[in-house]
Amino acid sequence: MSPKTMSAAVSPTENDVAVVLVDHGSKRAEANEMLEEFAALYRNLSSRQRVEIAHMELAEPSIGTAVARCVSDGFKKVVIAPYFLSRGRHITSDIPALVAEAQKAHPGVECVIAEPIGIDPLMAQVIENRVAGALQSA
Repeated sequence: MSPKTMSAAVSPTENDVAVVLVDHGSKRAEANEMLEEFAALYRNLSSRQRVEIAHMELAEPSIGTAVARCVSDGFKKVVIAPYFLSRGRHITSDIPALVAEAQKAHPGVECVIAEPIGIDPLMAQVIENRVAGALQSA
């Protein structure tokens, strides 16, 4: 059942939630395309109905544009998932301000910001894989 046809009596499910993956944004197209590739991987892994990408600055789509796309398709809850490693200024200040601005443009829509990638055993494994790969190619 799509969010547009959902009746008020039906409680929301995880499929009724859109996800917006946000990175910093770059002037280099190749850097921005990497987020698109990651979004495709995330879509397949998570089976989420709606995954959008956004760039905090320097490139489009913006957070506001990505949220508007989700809202136009009937999503009432949007999780903003930062593709950042730590809780620096962008996570604690810039992204919340941009999300608040986007949410203000869409009353009745709830936007929630997820934690950044942070410290996670899976990230340690990724780094070890990169170290091992570097040693093999050296």
